Amino acid sequence: MPTYKREWIRGQGRNPRKGVPGNELFFFFSDIYKQHPPDEVTFACIGTDRSTGDALGPLTGTYLVERGMAHVVGTLASPCDADTLEKRLALIPANHAIVAIDACLGPREAINTYFLSDQPLLPAESVGGKLPPVGQYSIAAVVNANGPRPYSILQMTSLHLVMGMAQTIAEAAADAARRR
Repeated sequence: MPTYKREWIRGQGRNPRKGVPGNELFFFFSDIYKQHPPDEVTFACIGTDRSTGDALGPLTGTYLVERGMAHVVGTLASPCDADTLEKRLALIPANHAIVAIDACLGPREAINTYFLSDQPLLPAESVGGKLPPVGQYSIAAVVNANGPRPYSILQMTSLHLVMGMAQTIAEAAADAARRR
């Protein structure tokens, strides 16, 4: 069995996540804001502006800032990527709840789905990266189907899809914060 398929099967039992369409993200953020005031929630938007698929995090961070969210790490102007992740996370106040947001690859039928969890995110897991777990809450947005060359797949991911998914996340988070 190819390595990427073994990793997907192995990863499924480790951190059970709930896959939802975008219109259910509001409820996820509402639950977070019931437990934490908006001024103590930081969004860690992980990814790079140098790869279409992996730009979901920085795009989401940019959209969150545009919507007035105060605590955002990772935007298009200042990405939170593999090189800067640990330094940037160290600057987040200890009393803040961290919502980690990152793109991921998954099964074809899960594209344009969001996997939500009240557990940390493992950045770069789908491409074999070794980065520390991030957040008390996490959103892994499936931007494309997993395959044997994940870096190439991320490079060839639809920018239109990624931008739409990032806007959906930012709108849901801002709406939930306003309605708190």
